[in-house]
Amino acid sequence: MSTDRPSAAPRDGRPASQGLRADARRNRARILDAAEAVFAEKGASASTEEVARRAGVAIGTVFRHFPTKEALLGALVGDLVERLGAEVEVLVAEGDPTTSLFTFFTGMVEQAAAKKTVVDLLATSGIDLPVAKPVHALRQPIEALLTRAQQVGAVRDDVRIPEVLALLTAVCQAALRGDWDQDLRTRTLTVVFDGLRPLGIR
Repeated sequence: MSTDRPSAAPRDGRPASQGLRADARRNRARILDAAEAVFAEKGASASTEEVARRAGVAIGTVFRHFPTKEALLGALVGDLVERLGAEVEVLVAEGDPTTSLFTFFTGMVEQAAAKKTVVDLLATSGIDLPVAKPVHALRQPIEALLTRAQQVGAVRDDVRIPEVLALLTAVCQAALRGDWDQDLRTRTLTVVFDGLRPLGIR
């Protein structure tokens, strides 16, 4: 995943859809929702026509928002980055300090695994989306989650943000590039989280 992406389009009306009419924003959101489902189900065989059918819009509407399949795929990645940013900010403001860092870490790994098909399809078009950029773009709120977790004794005092970012990047990259099932993701995160927690609460 990377912030260097074609047509990044958050589906809640933020940057990429600013200036669009309300109906155009709704169409864009429906297209992205449909595309996420279609690409997850059908992988490389998914077509823009199927996305249009699932969204309930004309194929021309899809092309007005996303002129190419690569632009649509890139928008899905951009949307994910925007949503992750919003989620981590909510966790910083309202989450339980004991669990918020682990919740966000788990969510990022799950999303990386879920977007494997999208990223693989972009890679075939020569567009590489490394995980490190979006992870490091969220450094400040992730560090806030780490600090709050350490203050309540949920994470070891000697853990620093570079280690957390390195672990998060590595596990997300592995989940994205590998064929990780749910069981492998769960077992891997258990090992990582045990390493972050103080000995007494593992």
